[in-house]
Amino acid sequence: MSTTLPASPASLSAPEPELQALLAETRAFPAPAEFAATANVDGTWKARADADPEAFWAEQARRLDWATPWHTTHTWEPVRELADGTLSVPRAEWFAGGTLNVAVNCVDRHVAAGRGDKVALYFEGEPGDRREITYLELQEEVSRAANALTELGIGRGDRVVIYLPVIPETVVATLAVARIGAIHSLVFGGFSAEALRFRVEDTGAKLLITTDGQFRRGSAVAVKANADAAVAGVDSIEHVLVIRRTGSEIDWTPGRDIWWHESVEPASPVHNPEFFDSENPLFIIYTSGTTGKPKGLVHTSGGYLTQAAFSHWAVFDAKDSDVHWCTADLAWVTAHTYEIYGPLANGLSQVIYEGTPNTPHPARHLEIIERYGVTTYYTAPTLIRTLATWFPDGLPPEYDLSSLRLLGTVGEAINPEAWVWFRENFGRGELPIVDTWWQSETGSAILAPLPGVSTLKPGSATRALPGVSAIIVDENGARVPYGSGGYLVVDRPGPALARTVWGDPERYRDSYWTRFREQGYFFSGDGAKWDAEGDIWVLGRVDDVINVSGHRLSTIEIESSLVAHPDVAEAGVVGVHDPITGQAIAAFVIPARNAPGAAADGLEDPAAWNARAAALRESLRAHIGTQIGPVAKPRDVIVVPDLPKTRSGKIMRRLLVDIADARPLGDVTSLQDDTVPERIKRIVDAR
Repeated sequence: MSTTLPASPASLSAPEPELQALLAETRAFPAPAEFAATANVDGTWKARADADPEAFWAEQARRLDWATPWHTTHTWEPVRELADGTLSVPRAEWFAGGTLNVAVNCVDRHVAAGRGDKVALYFEGEPGDRREITYLELQEEVSRAANALTELGIGRGDRVVIYLPVIPETVVATLAVARIGAIHSLVFGGFSAEALRFRVEDTGAKLLITTDGQFRRGSAVAVKANADAAVAGVDSIEHVLVIRRTGSEIDWTPGRDIWWHESVEPASPVHNPEFFDSENPLFIIYTSGTTGKPKGLVHTSGGYLTQAAFSHWAVFDAKDSDVHWCTADLAWVTAHTYEIYGPLANGLSQVIYEGTPNTPHPARHLEIIERYGVTTYYTAPTLIRTLATWFPDGLPPEYDLSSLRLLGTVGEAINPEAWVWFRENFGRGELPIVDTWWQSETGSAILAPLPGVSTLKPGSATRALPGVSAIIVDENGARVPYGSGGYLVVDRPGPALARTVWGDPERYRDSYWTRFREQGYFFSGDGAKWDAEGDIWVLGRVDDVINVSGHRLSTIEIESSLVAHPDVAEAGVVGVHDPITGQAIAAFVIPARNAPGAAADGLEDPAAWNARAAALRESLRAHIGTQIGPVAKPRDVIVVPDLPKTRSGKIMRRLLVDIADARPLGDVTSLQDDTVPERIKRIVDAR
């Protein structure tokens, strides 16, 4: 089986050679009958939604509380050529004329329904401090914050940048900004001052909300100094609102800086909300910016909340008794949709955890699941693979995970072996796993199993959810048949789709809509293949395809083959420069426990580390040659103690390319551990 996949929009003037599909996964797990019997969504939903998508989304929108009903469900203006030869920018609108308040839908309506005593948030701090916040308490805290923000001059349309760790105040601040009709932009608390400054300047923010510090890996880490550097000389910033988290000593700018506990906590717990147009901007979320400056994607209110609430309810089979835990940092879109807006709109209890998974011990997540009775656990493939290395003989039996009833993955395609390990160890060999594919741009899951309907296949995100559609096309935009593949496009987005790029609508058009303008498809930038039954297997970014002597190979499938080897815990595969073949394959692998090279961290004596790893390198090259074929044999197999991973769980492969090609390292501020690239570089240099 082979698939057609051009490399990138810049090289599409001529057909590209075929992308070989390397692995065939035959394991399948039908939906458990007991789960299907009580599932929120059954097999009729998809056909009903496809028959009349607008009516379907109108039905889902009625799950929310609207102050004013809408008069037009959906309008869409595609890209078209204008009389002067230029291209228009696309324009979407959902639920025109309708007004609502997003925060009221996430908090107040549950209190009004008599569920104010229900826990909304279980907070677990890294040092071990804990809080339980009910919906009534959350309503009061959000109201106080909304009143305090109003006193600071923040109103409808103003931008507020939130630079905080995963603490309750982050959720409170986010909802308060939404409550008053302002626009929030959350920034990962580990980002550098430069990365934060770009976002502050690009949004023209009036207010920055930050903290004195945050706890990471058992230590208090400074944050306020980065915030100060980021806003220095930025004319739009009027105030910096500071939360006391660690008690660290910080610099203070009188008149600009304000303590949260002195302004928010004394404010009135009663706030009369306004109601805003469905298309009122809700938040700006920035792409990672690994290729060019980050794009500030703008999401609006009614459409986004409709799809966030529905998809959470459908994909996670949300029940009133659930305790949901999405492990993502609150700054990532994963958390926006499935840790803030989706679960709260559906009135669930959920866990938020400040720290790292192995602080102070590797079983911290297991401890948290047991403590709060977590029922749905949604995490990244990278963490799953890491947990497998920490517990190669199975999870410690002293932790009771029997509360779990559903598992989920997000962030990148999951290797089949990691999927099976997750199911067997966290899922008792029986729980459904919802492997979701979506992007910051789509705002909500597009591909995902329906846990009471779908037959699960390890490594496949299965099919598009009700109300949306995604297909695989060739370089001309023609749909390819089952058993082949190419570009993954969204031919029917949902109402959560980003409306534009902040301040640059032409970039929005050019990045996502011009490639398949004639067909009207949203281009995801990912390659994918269909299997013979029509399930979709995401192969990663088209830029990650490696072209070796005319053979086009998917990095994800090579990684999956490596991870299937018993001596490999994790793998990151990249294409690197080769003077003969154009590109060559470089595989960076973390050895499993007791594998050659696993006994040391590679930092004290890189040469000795490489010597111990020599046998493993040859074994893996032979393994790839047998399982896939000689064409996929990596030129370089570099055994490493760790891989550069973002807090959201993705392997930052561009840093691996920088190391392999001996280029200066790019930005490392979003990494879980920014020392990893230098450690790998020392090993590579010693080879």
